[in-house]
Amino acid sequence: MSLRKQILIVVVIGFRFFSGERVFAQTLMDKAATAETKALYANLKYISAKGTMFGHQEDLAYGVGWKEVAGRSDVKEVCGDYPAVHGWDIGKEGLPENVDGVRFSNMQQWIREVYGRGGVNTISWHVNNPVSGKSAWDTTRAVVHILPGGKLHNDFLIQLDHVAAFLAGCTNGETPIPIIFRPYHEHNGTWFWWGKNHCTEQEYIQLWQFTVDYLKNTKGLHHIIYAFSPDRSRMDVTKLKASFLYAYPGDDYVDVMGLDDYMDVGVSWNKRPRQQQANDFTEALRTLTQLSIEKNKPAALTETGLEGITNDKWFTEVVLKQLKQNKDIQLAWFLVWRNANEKHHYAPFRGHLSEKDFVQFYNDPLSFFEADLRNIYKLDKLEIKP
Repeated sequence: MSLRKQILIVVVIGFRFFSGERVFAQTLMDKAATAETKALYANLKYISAKGTMFGHQEDLAYGVGWKEVAGRSDVKEVCGDYPAVHGWDIGKEGLPENVDGVRFSNMQQWIREVYGRGGVNTISWHVNNPVSGKSAWDTTRAVVHILPGGKLHNDFLIQLDHVAAFLAGCTNGETPIPIIFRPYHEHNGTWFWWGKNHCTEQEYIQLWQFTVDYLKNTKGLHHIIYAFSPDRSRMDVTKLKASFLYAYPGDDYVDVMGLDDYMDVGVSWNKRPRQQQANDFTEALRTLTQLSIEKNKPAALTETGLEGITNDKWFTEVVLKQLKQNKDIQLAWFLVWRNANEKHHYAPFRGHLSEKDFVQFYNDPLSFFEADLRNIYKLDKLEIKP
C-alpha cells in the first residue's frame, strides 16, 4: 500500500457552497429525495473536481475462475481495495437470476455490503424485449406498444413493478440505499430494442420520462439518481454536443450526464490509429464535461474498458493520462465492464499482465477506490484520502 493510501489527509467541505447544497444539489430531479441520496449527488460533483472513482461491473459476484465467494474481488486481490463504484444489472427482473446469472437476492446483499463500506452502487437494465420476450438485443419493434395507450402497456407495467420492488428492497435496515439507475443505455445505437431505428426520438423520450415518473411518483422511490448514457460509437466526432443530446429526456428527467465508450480506448477492431483514438477520447470526455457544467450535473464514463486488457498499461496510459493531461475533464467515476472469464474481462485479476500497471493507477492521487472515501452519504462531511 502506497504512502498516500496510508496517510489520511482529510478534506472536509466546510461550507454548503462547496459541498454543492446551494449550487449543485438543487439540480437533483427528485425534490423529495432522501438525505443520503442528496448527499451522494452533491458529493459526486465534488469528487469529480479532485479525481475519479474506479468502478467495476459485478465485482463481488464473480471473477476469472470463481463465483459467489464471500468477500472476494479480482480488483481487491490485485490492489488490496474494492472499487469505489460497483455496477449491477437487473435484466430478467422478476426471475431468480439476472442476465449474467447473478441471483437477485445475492445482489441486494452485496449492494448492502457496498453501502456499508461507503461505496457506490449503480444499476443498468438489460430488459428483455417486452413484445418478443427475447433478450434486450432482440430488436423487434416494442417501444410504441408499451407506452401509455399501447397494446402492451399494462404488461410493461408488470416489468416496471419488478424493478420497483427490487429497488425498494435495496435497504440498510429502514434506510433506502441510494442507487444510480441507468436504464435504456446506448439508445443512440441500434443493438437494443429501445435504440435508434426501432423507435422515434420522441418515443424514446416518452419512455424515459414515463419510467422516471412511474418509479418516482407512482411507486414512491426517492433514493434513485438517474443517469443518461449514450454510446460514443454512434456519435459524430465533429458534432459531439449535438450527438450527445440525441433523445435527451430533459434536465428535469436526468441527474447524471454519462457516456459509454469502448471505441476510443485502444481497441484494434476500430481500424483507427491509437493516437487518433486517444484524441477522440479526449474530445468526447471534454464535451461530456462541458455539457455537465452547462447543465449543472455530474459527468461519468458509465461504461468503458478494453476486453482482455491487451494493453498492459491501459489504466495509466489510456484513462489516467486523460485526467493528468486534461484538467478540464472531470469525471465522478468510470466503470469497466465485467470479469466473466480469461477472454472476456475488463479489470485485472491476480497474475494478469496489467497487474503492475493497475497498482500504479491505484496508487495515483487521482484515482479513488472504496477505502479512499468516507462519509459519501453525508452532506458537508465527505473525506478523501489524497
